[in-house]
Amino acid sequence: MTYCVGLLLAEGLVMLADTRTNAGVDNISTFRKLHFFEVPGERTICLASAGNLAITQAVINLLADGFDSDVSGMSESIYSVPSMFRAAQLTGEAIRKVWHLDGEAMRQQSIGFEASFLIGGQVRGRQLRLFLVYSAGNFIEATEDTPFLQIGEHKYGKPILDRAVRFDTALADGVKLALISMDSTLRSNLTVGLPIDLMVFRRDAQRAEINRRIGEDDPYFRMIRERWSAALREAHRAIARPDWMPEAPRA
Repeated sequence: MTYCVGLLLAEGLVMLADTRTNAGVDNISTFRKLHFFEVPGERTICLASAGNLAITQAVINLLADGFDSDVSGMSESIYSVPSMFRAAQLTGEAIRKVWHLDGEAMRQQSIGFEASFLIGGQVRGRQLRLFLVYSAGNFIEATEDTPFLQIGEHKYGKPILDRAVRFDTALADGVKLALISMDSTLRSNLTVGLPIDLMVFRRDAQRAEINRRIGEDDPYFRMIRERWSAALREAHRAIARPDWMPEAPRA
């Protein structure tokens, strides 16, 4: 299982992904799921993946190496697309190409074709954008009203984002909220695991501001985990007892 999240904010983009893959209790490995494509001053594009590892790796390699597009009739790659919208389209095409190559063989082996991607970034002169691309190759886009997208095991990390993330959230606060969201998922689901990869890109910047791997020994993430747990305990203790609930009888 996987947890990846992307935040599209007024100041920029935050993307975060875990690295655990699980093919059974005795086959757990670490693989990068946050992939970074950058030409400084020209484009910064980040791709987070969830689903069958063979499928997602095949899609990422097609995007990096390039392939003949059925839409444009030309060879295209993530390094040649003129916009983020076209990058999302090309990701969908790559998924469908892998399906045509491997989908029937997987079906015969009773293996589901599962893959989804978050793709975010900016091409020089174009908008900063964030998309979620589904297994069928279709996609949706983050907006000012819905400024975050998730893939994988998202239910544990979603409540904090629903309550706190807004389009005008400061970039540093977006990083904190993404890390808290990840910590909530790590605590509740053993199939999501450290280390985690973080990318932060400031809108209209020449290159990514942060491209960092965070492990168990990272002091800031350890502090986030401890402070958030303590804050939750203090918050529920500070809430008044229900007025319809009688006090406990004295001994």
